[in-house]
Amino acid sequence: MTKLDARQISKKPDVMAPDGAEVRLLCSTKDGSMAHFTLNPGQVSIAVSHNTVGEIWYILEGAGRMWRKLDGKEEILKLKPGLSFTIPLGTHFQFRCDGDTPLKALDITMPPWPGPDEAFEVEGKWASKT
Repeated sequence: MTKLDARQISKKPDVMAPDGAEVRLLCSTKDGSMAHFTLNPGQVSIAVSHNTVGEIWYILEGAGRMWRKLDGKEEILKLKPGLSFTIPLGTHFQFRCDGDTPLKALDITMPPWPGPDEAFEVEGKWASKT
């Protein structure tokens, strides 16, 4: 049975992501889940990839960079408010907050995030600082 869901973002993180970012859980369905990520100034996430989920990101606040690598193609995106991008299944990725204010993003995973064993560490572009 389908349920109606509504959720107010929490003031404190619900969990820490496997990459070191603060996570505030939002709504989910059987098809996908949504979360709010925060990476504080000077932080660099741990580089990871996923076992079963793809993601769509939308940058809300702050500035930074996102490194993505998939099928031999590698790029670095400049992160700023209004940018959206995908992280297809199998992508290696890492992000950093380069500004004076926290980097904040919305993230949708499809299928829903299955739990703490979903992400695994990979070699990244930068040394992590979480």
